[in-house]
Amino acid sequence: MSWLDLVAVPLLAKVCLVCMFPLSAYDKVAHWDEAMEQASSGPLPFPALLVVLGALVEVVSPVMIVTGWHDRLGAFLLAGFCAVTAVLFHRFWEFPDFWSKGGEGRAHFWDFFKNFGLVGGLLLVVIGGGYAPAGAVARHPLSSGPQSAVTAP
Repeated sequence: MSWLDLVAVPLLAKVCLVCMFPLSAYDKVAHWDEAMEQASSGPLPFPALLVVLGALVEVVSPVMIVTGWHDRLGAFLLAGFCAVTAVLFHRFWEFPDFWSKGGEGRAHFWDFFKNFGLVGGLLLVVIGGGYAPAGAVARHPLSSGPQSAVTAP
């Protein structure tokens, strides 16, 4: 197996999975008033503390995931953050204009499910012990998973 198989492709996948989170943390700091307004709209107390903790999770856990330093813990924390954010701050079902064109409920619907898509990807980092070599996947792109993508020499 080559460096591409063992390091480059898994690293690229992890970077793609988490690259938006540090930018989101920066956005919370740069646009503090808007972040506070959103945090205040949820049912939890202490919105300023929530924004600070959220920004910390969005900065620290991606570094953990990408560097491999307690990457499963970082992915678990970030998955929890995404799930909680979806349930508490993207409650699309509360908007009467749910399917209306340009309606706020529709935007929350997509944000809710995008968050849970991220939860799924992050949980794969948590439970996925190993990666299929990129070369084996390229040779068998339609295989069912890591165990079937690797072929005997």
